[in-house]
Amino acid sequence: MNFLQRFYFLRAAVAFVWVALVIVLSRLQAPAAVTGALLVLYPSWDAAANMLDARCSGGLRANPGQRLNAAVSLATALALAVALVVGGNAGGVLIFGIWALLSGLLQLFVGIRRRALGGQAFMMISGGQSALAGVVMTIQAFGKAPTIAQLAPYAAFGGLYFLLAALRLAFRRTSPAPQG
Repeated sequence: MNFLQRFYFLRAAVAFVWVALVIVLSRLQAPAAVTGALLVLYPSWDAAANMLDARCSGGLRANPGQRLNAAVSLATALALAVALVVGGNAGGVLIFGIWALLSGLLQLFVGIRRRALGGQAFMMISGGQSALAGVVMTIQAFGKAPTIAQLAPYAAFGGLYFLLAALRLAFRRTSPAPQG
């Protein structure tokens, strides 16, 4: 199993665990500080994951998409913490939506750059869907902002796309070695 395949399985697992925690905490009606912290953790993990990916794929200098995505995700985590305190749920959803838009476009860019490695169609679809979801979330922040539980499908789809990409890499056909 190569690094990219293991990495995609890890990204899928973290997304699914995050979604499960969101669902459980929402049903338990956890305090806003707890769900807010969980919301801040999502882009924080994304920043760490992009840095790990870049480090194992030639470094941050060789991977401008991951470098920029890590910086955007880290800045988002900090902005989310402030927005949740100052603007409540609506402020948090606004920042999360803008981040989903930007990180989706960057993921699309990285998927296009890596398409020769295989398994990238799902990353490109995920990036495009993330960007569109970001636009929707940003608009929703100016009305009745969704709860963190209503944002969980965004992460669930992201996890699904990472899982599909990992499986695609696991089951892709390799060319047979030349005979002779």
